[in-house]
Amino acid sequence: MPDIVLHLAVSALYGGLALHFWRTRWRSGGQAATGMSSWEHAALIVPVALHAWLVYLDLFASSQPRFGFGQALSVMLWLAVVIYWAESLFYNLDGMQPLVLPLAALTVPLPAIFPGMAITYSTSMEFRLHLMLGMAAYSVFTIAMLHALLMALAERSLHKTRSLPSGDKARSAKLAGPLSGPLAALPPLLTLERLLFRLIALAFALLTLTLATGVLFSESLFGRALRFDHKTLFALLSWLDFAILLVGRYAYGWRGRTALRFTLLGFVMLLLAYVGSRFVLEVVLGRV
Repeated sequence: MPDIVLHLAVSALYGGLALHFWRTRWRSGGQAATGMSSWEHAALIVPVALHAWLVYLDLFASSQPRFGFGQALSVMLWLAVVIYWAESLFYNLDGMQPLVLPLAALTVPLPAIFPGMAITYSTSMEFRLHLMLGMAAYSVFTIAMLHALLMALAERSLHKTRSLPSGDKARSAKLAGPLSGPLAALPPLLTLERLLFRLIALAFALLTLTLATGVLFSESLFGRALRFDHKTLFALLSWLDFAILLVGRYAYGWRGRTALRFTLLGFVMLLLAYVGSRFVLEVVLGRV
């Protein structure tokens, strides 16, 4: 089977599941979700397992592994789906599937379309450790960002209902439209908030280890000390952003829109640190 065909097949599986969850959870008139069923959990394992095989082929099985923004996004969203699947075993997070699965569907074919650059040090344990920590940090931050967006939608829907006159509150579900289904089945906002900051704390720890291994292993991997370039700058700015958010959370009780803004800003800067720069080099400038 040609490489691109398998990538597209996995993408189609993600897309089909995303459409299913959209129709059963978000589409207007849908019933309130009560969590993923057993068959839905099992069905999601299929594209996740195939995606894992593609990641292995791209990064480890090839005689000349390549890595670029396409591989980075593919690994990032694969891990994000894995984290979501594990979370859904313990929490009812209906409503997030149509957010994370289409992103996974879009990123699966990217390594076949944009092969990236050859990695001459792919067998180095230092490089593999640095790469795995970095991709794990990206993935947990991705799930945290989607959590923050889902919380913002739920909070907005709640405020809209509370702002209605008492005689109109019976019509609030109709006014809320497609948000009423999955959002009505979510855990309480305080529970989601605690989960969000646990994710951010975990991702922050992984990002800290990623930066630390980059500094420690730069000499052995690249033959030079870590350079202070735009990638390092954006990574440090993202680290600082999330450090401020965590301090603000535990010292001053930051939450709500403040947490959402810091999460989105830090995530965007983290994307610019590697994925954005590699996209410009590989696609805009054509330097592979």
